[in-house]
Amino acid sequence: MLAEGVLPKKEGGQRTHGMQKRSSQDKPLVSIITVVFNGAATLGDTIHSILQQTYDNIEYIIVDGGSGDATIDILRQYDHVIDYWISEKDNGIYDAMNKAISLCSGEYVGMLNSDDIFSGKNVVQDIIDKFCATKVDAVFSCLNIVDKYNLKKIRRKYRVARLSPALLRIGVMPPHPTFYCKRSCYEEGGMYKTDYKIAADFEMLARLLIKQKISWSFIDKVMVTMRSGGLSNSGFMTSIKLNLETVRACKENGLYTNLLFLALKLPIRLFELVR
Repeated sequence: MLAEGVLPKKEGGQRTHGMQKRSSQDKPLVSIITVVFNGAATLGDTIHSILQQTYDNIEYIIVDGGSGDATIDILRQYDHVIDYWISEKDNGIYDAMNKAISLCSGEYVGMLNSDDIFSGKNVVQDIIDKFCATKVDAVFSCLNIVDKYNLKKIRRKYRVARLSPALLRIGVMPPHPTFYCKRSCYEEGGMYKTDYKIAADFEMLARLLIKQKISWSFIDKVMVTMRSGGLSNSGFMTSIKLNLETVRACKENGLYTNLLFLALKLPIRLFELVR
């Protein structure tokens, strides 16, 4: 029997019917992860943008944290095109990401949040072309942040063309939803640290660069459209928490920084705003 208050696990997708995708010599398998909690309002758009991709060897994994809205109905609606989905209570977004990574079998892994969409139909093809041409460990690109009610209204253009210690020291990193890396990076370097509440993605990139010394390549295209809002942009106290976790992440990975250093990123952020 389940303990009181614990929701039963629900799952579905093609993998539960014995269908498992594999890499081929000319088409490596790409695992795309979506983590969601009560995201029924936007999840369908995210799924649809993946289904529109011209690259046809994608493994799509969705991890839901036990939503109470219509998220499960949407997952069941797309059961025939999702490789695997699971819905059960978790310990937050980074715990859900770790769970999803452990379910992946692709050579490369990336994440598309439940309120984000790909900016075109050739995004995954461009990512694979870059991996094949450069033989690097990771690639990333540009992202537009748009009005949550009007996706054509751009509020910020997020372009960071380098992954470097100097930028990390002032809290600047490439946009996480555009970051794709070899699955072996997670296998060798470990998962997201779940004792971070906001900046585990920043810590992960710092760890990959500084401790694993990954190679990377930049694609100078807007590949993801993100609705405004989100955990790291939800108020003053959240910003303070983010900065404190950023300082901690740098320290744990051998980079010196402090809150005054982090203030140096403000001109970069102001430059990104679209007026």
